[in-house]
Amino acid sequence: MPDARSPESPTMRMSPTDRRTIRAVQGYVLPGYVLPRYAVLRHAVLRSVILTMLAALAFAVTSAAPARAADGDVTWTVRTAANGYGDDRSSFSYGVNPGGQVKDAMVVANHGRTELRLALYASDGYTTEKGQLDLLTKEKKSLGIGAWVHATGDGAGTVRIAPGKTAEIPFTVKVPRNATPGDYVGGILTSLKQSDDAEGIAVDRRLGIRIKLRVSGALKPTLAVEDLHVDYHGTANPFGQGDATVTYTLHNTGNALLSGAQKVTLTGPFGTLDTGAGRIAAPPELLPGESWQVTVPVHDVTPALRLTAKATVTPAITDAAGSTTSLKPVEATATGWAVPWTLVLLLVLLLAAATAAYLLRRRTRARRKQREDARVRDAVEQALQDQAGQRA
Repeated sequence: MPDARSPESPTMRMSPTDRRTIRAVQGYVLPGYVLPRYAVLRHAVLRSVILTMLAALAFAVTSAAPARAADGDVTWTVRTAANGYGDDRSSFSYGVNPGGQVKDAMVVANHGRTELRLALYASDGYTTEKGQLDLLTKEKKSLGIGAWVHATGDGAGTVRIAPGKTAEIPFTVKVPRNATPGDYVGGILTSLKQSDDAEGIAVDRRLGIRIKLRVSGALKPTLAVEDLHVDYHGTANPFGQGDATVTYTLHNTGNALLSGAQKVTLTGPFGTLDTGAGRIAAPPELLPGESWQVTVPVHDVTPALRLTAKATVTPAITDAAGSTTSLKPVEATATGWAVPWTLVLLLVLLLAAATAAYLLRRRTRARRKQREDARVRDAVEQALQDQAGQRA
């Protein structure tokens, strides 16, 4: 999702902190992209041939259809207005009492060659599976920011901007008296719907700025670690170490935006054979009620029959001034089997081989004894026969 400080917005100043600009196609917020660099062929003759072919192809394309893409292209940017809240803000951020309201403005600039007509609306934010902030489409119902923020002035739902001009769009944030204390995130958006005749679809291009609102009252930042599991994957080396995977869910059960630092360790019986997972990437900032799935690989784990996994998360909360405070760590533990199956198989094979050798040796001794007994018996019988013959 492009940032509100994105290079796509040449009229805006860049800032490394927490501003988001939303640009969407077909209702989905998309990340910005970087054009690839193409290598230049060094061989002069080959380069001439390629340039000639490209020129011919370009002529054929431009001759077949008008250059509507260049003439009809629309480009616009959005930024926060300069007022009592600040001159160079990265996003909109307010602290409001229940029943209170805030008046502010967004500036929209038309960089295209034609008049621009944009729809204006606000919507609630949410965290995507990729950890990015997204905004609900206009068709989906908002309960927070999207329901409390409204553009004001003439043509409040739309704005017309002449080529090369800018317009300041005032809006009002009205917080209900019964609003629950805590953090709310959303955005105010400009939207342009265009039809793609070639593809036969409608394209919704959206550009907006993030709004963070903290409703005053009891703030209860709480982050829980849920559904912790550990799985050992083993190794082909009967005397080696294997890999394990620890999974769990981070659940923001409080009413404040939260992120946090994570740590995962594995131990064997009685706390022995401690193995750490190393550095774990921080989760995205979770809105109240949101969850985030975490998967952590752990390497060089000794198969000690029984493993204990411990996940420790230190929540972090950001105040209105932008400073971050770490909260009391939360922990969760789970156990799982870590059986060295290759070693077990090797031991079974060795035991089977030893048993077979013992049985074979025992059978050989028995056969040898039988042969010896038979030889003695035959010798005794022969001696008796010889003795009887002598008496006769």
